[in-house]
Amino acid sequence: MSKQLRVAAATVLSEELCELIETIEPRVEVVRDQSLMPPSRYPGDHGGDPAFVRTAAQQAAFEAIVDSADALYGLPDESAAALRRTAEANPGLRWVHTSRAGGGAHVKEAELSPEVLQRVVFTTSAGVHADPLAEFALLGVFAGAKDLDRLQRAQRRHEWELRWTLGWVSRQRIAVVGLGSIGRAVTAKLAAVGATVIGVHRRIVEVPGASEVVTLDRLAEVLGTVDAVVLALPGTDLTQHMFDRAAFAAMKPGVTLVNVGRGSTVDESALVDALVDGTIGFAALDVFEVEPLPQTSPLWAMDNVIISPHGAAITVEEDRLIAELFAENATRLLDGLPLRNVVNTVEFY
Repeated sequence: MSKQLRVAAATVLSEELCELIETIEPRVEVVRDQSLMPPSRYPGDHGGDPAFVRTAAQQAAFEAIVDSADALYGLPDESAAALRRTAEANPGLRWVHTSRAGGGAHVKEAELSPEVLQRVVFTTSAGVHADPLAEFALLGVFAGAKDLDRLQRAQRRHEWELRWTLGWVSRQRIAVVGLGSIGRAVTAKLAAVGATVIGVHRRIVEVPGASEVVTLDRLAEVLGTVDAVVLALPGTDLTQHMFDRAAFAAMKPGVTLVNVGRGSTVDESALVDALVDGTIGFAALDVFEVEPLPQTSPLWAMDNVIISPHGAAITVEEDRLIAELFAENATRLLDGLPLRNVVNTVEFY
């Protein structure tokens, strides 16, 4: 069968997965040179070792590959600037698939011309990470309900405390803010353990497991009635610091906050104050305004905070699932069908 789609492996992609894509969709040719790619440090390490540096000749060879492709698997070197250079240098480029679920933010950062945004379709890996992130969200909700921080403090003191009442997740009301693939997975898992889930979204949608779905204009109203809040929001202009001092002030004292969306959605200074004064009783955070989280952040020293290094989605299956999603979309592209996870190039989510 003749090849119909020339795909450049623009980011870390193992030889095994290159071959898997070509097996699933034989019309695809994955062009790659593994010697030009940084070594992967762990599963899901799409950028590879930052210490890796190409020689001038290697960089020219890498750019020749991406500049000759119809499609890119990943952003070149996971860099918005490199994406812009490639899109401008390669007029035949028609599709770019980002390895991240929130790849729209990278596309926005590239500041691509209207011509490029019209010519190239961008897709993301949304959905691949939903279940692992939902499990982390459950970890956070249960840790807050069961006073994990207090239990661990007493354990470190070797102190058998007088017993106290704990939260009961299956009797709690929990807000899930953002009902994309992650928010839907969180909703299903929370509903499965008996929690009453209130979904908050930009529009009314049907979500299995949610007892009610309301629009964002009712967010403050919902925040005053729930025991925990799970954020599964994309990073857009609309969601920037959506959770600020006013949002925290609307909450009941002692609420659990979990963020598995984007760090930009939370005003971290306001969050720190809310954790200190007890407005937020417990927080489980996989994402932050600045990553890596600065050593000077007060969050590091707080017992009532779980800090995850934006790694809650990483599993041994992640790379394969993304490759399979890419192969499915390649088939859709070649057959003239709508692609999955197309980036909205107005709001970039």
